[in-house]
Amino acid sequence: MIVLETIAVAFAMFSTIPVPQPVWGPRNMRYALCALPLIGVVIGLAQALWQITANWLCMPEMLRGAGLCLIPILLTGGIHLDGYADTSDALASCAPPEKKQEILKDPRCGAFAVIRLGVWFVASFALCTAVRLDGPALACFGMSFVLSRALSGWAVATFPLAKNTGLAHTFATSADRMAVRRVLLVLAILLAVCMCAVGRIEGAAMAAAAFLVLLYYRRMSDKQFGGLSGDLAGWFLQTAELWMLAALVAVQLLEAAL
Repeated sequence: MIVLETIAVAFAMFSTIPVPQPVWGPRNMRYALCALPLIGVVIGLAQALWQITANWLCMPEMLRGAGLCLIPILLTGGIHLDGYADTSDALASCAPPEKKQEILKDPRCGAFAVIRLGVWFVASFALCTAVRLDGPALACFGMSFVLSRALSGWAVATFPLAKNTGLAHTFATSADRMAVRRVLLVLAILLAVCMCAVGRIEGAAMAAAAFLVLLYYRRMSDKQFGGLSGDLAGWFLQTAELWMLAALVAVQLLEAAL
């Protein structure tokens, strides 16, 4: 029962998938971050189903790409994109960390958030239209949504927090942090190994992109914000998924050119 409640907490918070609404408490919050990658599993399966349907119906590439771009947003309600937008506004301010934290809390959407969201959507749509998703590439693409969430949850349980309030603080302080770190790190490593085994160069490039974004994320969150927050976690997830997709397309273009 506690396992189902734990999964329900993660899905209720980070997806639009209907689940029972448990009362949050120490028991079902303890390992909620470990359930976060399960949302990535659902997204990966939905993406695979869309790709198979697109092939079967001989959809135009732009329509296929639009579906691949929008499915993760529809299934998550855009919660991570909200963090991406807020973080983009704060980074563009070039203000001290304290001021950046205030910008993150501002409910208004600034000009730089709109601009960078537009850039993100154009880049994501273009890459989704350009990518070729055969068997190995499709498997790696699906696993990328699980890997991004495993790394995001691991970072919340591991990196210093910028403040003692907010969503990241709630999940981090309610978690058995040592157990969550171990589970999600092992999962992330296993996913990276699987991606390399299944997709070879394509999978290795995607896994490398995810871990490089993670390294930048740690440095950026400390230097620019004084620690991690829920908005920054959303920024990381959206950035990691975009760069993994970019790595996949880059490898495919190089292979085609050679």
